[in-house]
Amino acid sequence: MTKVLPLLLLLSLTLLSACATTPPRQPEDICEIFREKSDWYDDAEDATERWGTPMHVSMAMMYQESSFREDARPPMQYFLWIIPIGRASTAYGYAQVKDETWEDYQNETDNGWADRDDFADAIDFMGWYTNKSQQLNGVSKWDAYNQYLNYHEGWGGFRRGTYLQKSWLPPVARKVEARSKRYAMQLHGCKDELSSSWF
Repeated sequence: MTKVLPLLLLLSLTLLSACATTPPRQPEDICEIFREKSDWYDDAEDATERWGTPMHVSMAMMYQESSFREDARPPMQYFLWIIPIGRASTAYGYAQVKDETWEDYQNETDNGWADRDDFADAIDFMGWYTNKSQQLNGVSKWDAYNQYLNYHEGWGGFRRGTYLQKSWLPPVARKVEARSKRYAMQLHGCKDELSSSWF
């Protein structure tokens, strides 16, 4: 019995690690991301069809938020560098969504089973959020720069121009915009391949 217990524990840990989704190996190339994770392409296409947000915009924003890590969250904060006192926010998952915003998404989309660490749910959330940014603040779904500022500051914060007091944030949004444009160019060259039935 004493030998069986450690073996069961090792087996459980192995199974848990096997269930975890690793980030894509080449996150700077959207074609390689989708070649490696073909189900992600289907999920991104579904979100684009549902909400109208181009997948290169959603994917560029998601990369900035989590580097495509399913369990991403803000770093732990410490008192006197030793005692953990919690995280800066409840943001979690691929899209780094706070608890209350995720609950709004679940309620408005009737998707109570959605999980922030599930790519399909996270990319659908990004479509929902960018769609609301267009409705509430008139920001085009193709405008990665202003969509990211909405995403980071919230709809009210964007309207109040809170990003203007954060000198570091507009350059980050420009980085998202540049990545979105690169992703769009890359997708132009591989979309037919990704959409083909054999893939």
